[in-house]
Amino acid sequence: MKSLKKLGLFLILAALIAVAAACGGTDSAEETEGNDSNTGNEPQTEEPAEAETELEGSVVIDGSGTVYPFMAKMAENYMTNEQEGVSVEVGRAGTSAGFKKFLVEEGGTDFNDASRQIKDEEKATADELGIEVQEIKVALDGLTFVINPENDWAKELTRDELIKIFLDSEGIKNWSDVRPDFPDEPISKMGPNENHGTYEFFWETILEEQDIDADTNLQQEYSILVDLVSKDKNAIAFFGYGYYDSNKDKLQAVSVDFGDGPVEPSLETIGESEDFAYSPFTRPVFTYLNVNMAKEKPQVLDYAIYAVENAQTVASETGFAPLTDDEVQASLDVLNGLK
Repeated sequence: MKSLKKLGLFLILAALIAVAAACGGTDSAEETEGNDSNTGNEPQTEEPAEAETELEGSVVIDGSGTVYPFMAKMAENYMTNEQEGVSVEVGRAGTSAGFKKFLVEEGGTDFNDASRQIKDEEKATADELGIEVQEIKVALDGLTFVINPENDWAKELTRDELIKIFLDSEGIKNWSDVRPDFPDEPISKMGPNENHGTYEFFWETILEEQDIDADTNLQQEYSILVDLVSKDKNAIAFFGYGYYDSNKDKLQAVSVDFGDGPVEPSLETIGESEDFAYSPFTRPVFTYLNVNMAKEKPQVLDYAIYAVENAQTVASETGFAPLTDDEVQASLDVLNGLK
């Protein structure tokens, strides 16, 4: 009996050894087959894909109300599609008010959006504080004059007529003062206040630093201007094209005659060269980067590069005329040089 038990155990053990050998042989065959496909003697190993750098922290932006829709959209895209761990905060205090938040010794913003170029006195402040500032041109904007949709007499005005309406020295109070066949009704003149680069561009470039009519209702918020014009048949206001473009259901834009017939502001007519019919009222818009912060906080430089790389697309989506490829590349070269 014991012999039978020993024989049975021996047969079972032999069977297990055979199965193990068979499995081992299969693995060896597969390894050999795999090695045969390689050019070398070592097994081929797949290189791991380089992981994208995940950033954290905040990026703080303030400044121009005109540039705000562009930068707010850019920030949303960046946080959603690029760096979920970075919080990008965008304000709209106005260009001049924004520079005051940007040019401080400690705790200043990382970027200041501007609808005009930095002034000499602002540059001097930056130098005194040891802040290196980099100007980044992001898009083109067309200064747009808007009227109430029910206004059927001032749809087309000349450049000189628009200037005279807002000049204090001209004393124009009623629409009939512009043209005799216009209604004898008081003009409600409106625009952004002195905090905004749009006001400064209008006063410095369009009015050539002559006094604006004291009766002009100047507001901090563009949304208030849109609302006021939409409710007043005799109103006229000026601001960037983007705010008109996003409120076409409430406003109509004045077509401006610069000497060769009326031109409606649009992404096709807004441009800096003479090839664009709305060029006399076209201006570049900017964001200014605190280079010190870009060198200290990688998310700030990363956002700056992302904003420039995507500027043309976001510009068209938010009511701005895009820059040329050469202008974009020039900015990228500067920013990449900060790495």
